Amino acid sequence: MAGQMIDTGTTQAYVAKPASGSGPGVVVVQEFWGLVPHIKDICDRLANEGYVAVAPDLYHGKVGTNFGEARQLMEGLNADQAGKDLTSAISALKSQGATGTKVGTIGFCMGGKLALVAATLSSNVGACADFYGGGPAQPDYSKLQGPVLMLVGDQDKIASPDDLGKQRDAIKAAGKQAELVVYPGCDHGFNNDTRPEVYKADAAKDAWGKAIALFKANL
Repeated sequence: MAGQMIDTGTTQAYVAKPASGSGPGVVVVQEFWGLVPHIKDICDRLANEGYVAVAPDLYHGKVGTNFGEARQLMEGLNADQAGKDLTSAISALKSQGATGTKVGTIGFCMGGKLALVAATLSSNVGACADFYGGGPAQPDYSKLQGPVLMLVGDQDKIASPDDLGKQRDAIKAAGKQAELVVYPGCDHGFNNDTRPEVYKADAAKDAWGKAIALFKANL
């Protein structure tokens, strides 16, 4: 089914559904570029795997067309509003045909960290896949209700393996499950196939498979 835009109550969001119209729900959280075609494509891929996927527009209609613009948008993001947009997207899944009691979150770059934040804001989140998530947010890991999978390249200087390793250790210290997978020879954004300068097909395929396995096991 072709994706479409919906109103979640706090922002617009892109939704993609499987051919059946229903399945487990996943919230997809944007990179610092915004709700760009790549993030919509991630939703479409999830729909092809049998999931109802919703990606909220955290920038409310704006997108970054270069690094400077994207950085400005990210720095201007209001944390409280982003939290509301994420939780409204989680709530919107049910009205869009999501089945089951638990949903997943998956995010990339800025969105990786925000997917982790979302997993602490709603008790409905049963699993989180964090692709090279960076940012200043300090989630309350004790509120996690399911496992976290963190995926990063060993060349990443924005969300370094050391940084994600510390987050993994903090999650485990809070009594929760976390796994960190480090991909050799990969830089920040290795999953983004619209950026050939960093995209690594083999690592992206492996990481995607691990994220889908996480959701299959927990949603």
